[in-house]
Amino acid sequence: MEQHVDVSLPDPLSGCSDVQWIPVRSLLPADSPRTAGEDPAHTTMLAALDAQLPPIIVHRATMRVIDGMHRLGAARLRGDDLVRARYFDGTEQEAFVLAVRTNIAHGLPLSADDRTRAMERIIGSYPGWSDRAIAAAVGLGPRTVAKFRLRMQREDRADEARTRTGRDGRTRPVHNAEGRLRASELIRERPEASLRAIAREAGVSPSTVRDVRLRMERGDDPLPPARRRRDDSSAPVATDERAGPDLGAILQGLQSDPALRFSESGRGLLRWMFSRAIRADEWVDVADKVPPHSTYIIANLARMCAEEWRQLAEDLEERGAQQA
Repeated sequence: MEQHVDVSLPDPLSGCSDVQWIPVRSLLPADSPRTAGEDPAHTTMLAALDAQLPPIIVHRATMRVIDGMHRLGAARLRGDDLVRARYFDGTEQEAFVLAVRTNIAHGLPLSADDRTRAMERIIGSYPGWSDRAIAAAVGLGPRTVAKFRLRMQREDRADEARTRTGRDGRTRPVHNAEGRLRASELIRERPEASLRAIAREAGVSPSTVRDVRLRMERGDDPLPPARRRRDDSSAPVATDERAGPDLGAILQGLQSDPALRFSESGRGLLRWMFSRAIRADEWVDVADKVPPHSTYIIANLARMCAEEWRQLAEDLEERGAQQA
């Protein structure tokens, strides 16, 4: 029997109560993914801001802070008796996942080491989650999760699961060949169906369906030669085809960062980011609208933009390493 696990990873605040004021003294330290603890300088900066900070998130069952230890510290520095908060009702494991998700992008983001440790803990708590679902929760790439999971399985001599549960709650096979073959059958049966409709039924991404359709139009095998060789072997492969965490969660986290929201330069950076960020599979609809005579021009433009983003990423990573 298939097991359906809710790992659709909606808006982190969707499972929280409305904002209310609660006593500062009633709160306990977080079960935090930050191994180094809070940054006093960041807490001091928040305390000095002349603006209302976003509410913290508290696990109602334990009164531990899930998200907002720096904001709680700022309230204590100011001598506040009450702090704005939202309650989260769930298990301690769910509270930890929420703590990781809310800290990977906003305020003072988690370090790479913190995210790696969080990934190990979440794999242990939710072994049925897919690589992509865990990647979205911890802010790492699915390939990184797949390699780490495989290493854990080898160390623990655990058997690899034949299926994984994705962020949408659906259980799919570890190997992607079955999904591609199913997509090719649906395309033959309903050639007029949209990419997204086929993707939902086949349990693959729209970009995979698009690739399958193009291969069929050329008369090629729906499975790329390299993938067929991997799927025919006994070696485990990563099934995730789209890397990275949830873009919407990252943008929302940045938007809620007081250091960005309450400064003119920060708001300018947010406007710049929101106007240039492309969400997962958003390009599929764009690609379908490109006229044939412009395909190579726009493809070259996309590569140029991707190169600029890559250089920005390398520059920021280098600065981060120098400041660490």
